[in-house]
Amino acid sequence: MNRQAQAAVLFLTGGAILHAALTDLYLRYVKAGLQPLLVAAGVVLIATAVATVWYERQAARVSDGDDVVADAPARTDALARTDAPDQVGALAKVGAPADPHEHAHTDADADADTHPHAHPHAHHEPRISWLLVLPLLALILVAPPALGSYSAMRTGTALQKQPWGFEDLPAGETVRLNLVDYAGRAAYGHGRSLDHRHIKIAGLLALDRDGTPYLVRMALSCCAADAQPVKIGLTGRIPPVLRPDSWLEVTGTYTAKQTKDPVNDGIIPFLDVTEVKPVKAPRDPYDESWNG
Repeated sequence: MNRQAQAAVLFLTGGAILHAALTDLYLRYVKAGLQPLLVAAGVVLIATAVATVWYERQAARVSDGDDVVADAPARTDALARTDAPDQVGALAKVGAPADPHEHAHTDADADADTHPHAHPHAHHEPRISWLLVLPLLALILVAPPALGSYSAMRTGTALQKQPWGFEDLPAGETVRLNLVDYAGRAAYGHGRSLDHRHIKIAGLLALDRDGTPYLVRMALSCCAADAQPVKIGLTGRIPPVLRPDSWLEVTGTYTAKQTKDPVNDGIIPFLDVTEVKPVKAPRDPYDESWNG
């Protein structure tokens, strides 16, 4: 892979990162707070590609100029050597001995001088380096969905330590909470702040092997590679037909029912459901309220 190809790969990579950062695509990979860093990375890669192309063109111009200067003495010497046969003929006419071997040697020398690069040895870069393009093609052509129920039910819950405290809930009979907040209050606050309140929570639906429904939000510390789910079990008025990976908004009340996550023995609280309705997937599928 030569410098021009490297510049092309850099440019395409920077363009793909910049495109993802300026759309909602980047939210499938990292937290929203990292968007400025992605934009900066894309700009730097594109600028590096442009600088590489400019440098290569400048180096090519300098090299061409050096070749012209270097070839001038060789061409002058070659023109001088072309007079050798006439000189041999003139010497023969006046009786001077002419050595044919010397004449042949002179022609060979002229050919060698006029073609100093007749048999160059090209050095090719290893073709395996083109495999570096495969991740780029995956980034451009394949846009994977956000982590869903499959990953959630095979990863232990992130709810493994007690929060420092809980803020007071707003007044009203019905309050909207994010899933992480409810899970923490139900698991470690024993529902003291949730009694006699109707709770609305939105999340991704997941089913375990026994068919028990869970509402899930994947929590990020940095990026999708370290994502962990926060899960709450659903009991009560559950619809008879449930489709995993669909987004639901459930309304219910606190229940003391809990279970252990089979993956890491973390606490999974439950919600006693009174109403379920499908909702559109949010712009950011991961829960940013989680701080690890």
